[in-house]
Amino acid sequence: MGNRGVYKRSDKPIVIYSQPTNPQLLSVTMPETDDPSTGLFKKYLTNNRIFKDREVLRHSYRPQILPHRKPQIDEVASILAPSLRNETPSNILIYGKTGTGKTACVRYVGSELEKASSKMGTLCRIVHLNCEVIDTQYRVLAQIAKCLDVVDEMSSDKTRTHIPMTGWPTDQVYAELKNQLEAGGGVLVIVLDEIDKLVKKSGDDTLYNLTRINADLKSSKVSIIGISNDLSFKDFLDPRVLSSLSEEEIVFPPYNAPQLVDILAQRAEQAFVTGAIAEGVIPLCAALAAQEHGDARRALDLFRISGELADRDEESKQVTEGHVKQAQAKIETDSMIECIATLPTQSKLILYSMLILEQLGQNIFTSGEVSRIYQDIAPSIELDVLTHRRITDLISELNMLGVINTRVVSRGRYGRTKEMWFDANTGKIREVVLKDSRLNGLKDLDVSQMEAKWLKTWFR
Repeated sequence: MGNRGVYKRSDKPIVIYSQPTNPQLLSVTMPETDDPSTGLFKKYLTNNRIFKDREVLRHSYRPQILPHRKPQIDEVASILAPSLRNETPSNILIYGKTGTGKTACVRYVGSELEKASSKMGTLCRIVHLNCEVIDTQYRVLAQIAKCLDVVDEMSSDKTRTHIPMTGWPTDQVYAELKNQLEAGGGVLVIVLDEIDKLVKKSGDDTLYNLTRINADLKSSKVSIIGISNDLSFKDFLDPRVLSSLSEEEIVFPPYNAPQLVDILAQRAEQAFVTGAIAEGVIPLCAALAAQEHGDARRALDLFRISGELADRDEESKQVTEGHVKQAQAKIETDSMIECIATLPTQSKLILYSMLILEQLGQNIFTSGEVSRIYQDIAPSIELDVLTHRRITDLISELNMLGVINTRVVSRGRYGRTKEMWFDANTGKIREVVLKDSRLNGLKDLDVSQMEAKWLKTWFR
């Protein structure tokens, strides 16, 4: 044995060995302890009483069956069918409110089209672009070329057929895209989701070029599908672009409550453990979402969050109507509204100046107009008046936070100016802004009584 020492504590001796010579003494079985890296999450990971697969309730999930959208699916399919005969399909504009199945239906038809073309020996390709992210002509053209994934032997620049996301002149990108299309042949269907975002940000040059690209192609063909939830975006289009783009128009109506019940019931079978949904939960989720313009995304979010609340409650064995009401309250706490509530007072006053302009019928306004209103009302509530440059900086911050939308426009010899507008519910924004105690004095501001001279000076 190794060195040994004996110590006494009360009436029991404690024997301690150091450097044991017997190797068997080295392998002592220690009591099992929880892995500290999973200990915190263990009770959540082992609890499967509610969810089977919650990903089924996400917006990104693509179901194999789309309830109550067969007429729209058939219409899109009938328009795209000529591409299987290597003919150019008509361009399509698809409208509908958020959560009416527009994107899901187009993706489904596109997937089926590619399957059918591979079986028939023809070449049909689908490129799906989200114009909320890809919102300039250069990026749209470059992303289409990237998705084609064709090695172009006829490239205008043989040393680099890959188009970088920045750096080339736009006409060179357009020429390279045409070369890649010609090299690949077949029919390409370009889906521009949130097409209104592209038009509002970059104008209609992209659509003008894409709708006329077939005139420059010989061995390939291009069709465009535009998806939008904003009918007014057509006002931004040149009439020639609009006539080419809207050869076919399809409107997706909102879902009603019974239709939403069918959608949620279909997802519930895959998403939840049998018996985890109490009676009345699905109809309640559907009814609440139907009040919000029949938004299936809203219904799915409400359903999923209800399940998550039940899952976190260790005493709950089912998703109940109480969980749905909790989820409804949670969703209504809009993140952007929370963001506005935490803005500095000066930023809120600039935002309120924009609200005054909108109240006066000015849906699109400039930084100069906002600045003039701000400079007039700031002294009335005893706030220091900021410089025009600082006001412009705060407007840029509001744009970055997504509270407003902006774009820079040229006024010719009068220079460039920044135009802006609201997308969100301005009534709710006004309510949150006026909760600031320093802006209480603005509640008594009667816009309708403003002097005509004051308004004429401001409006162009």
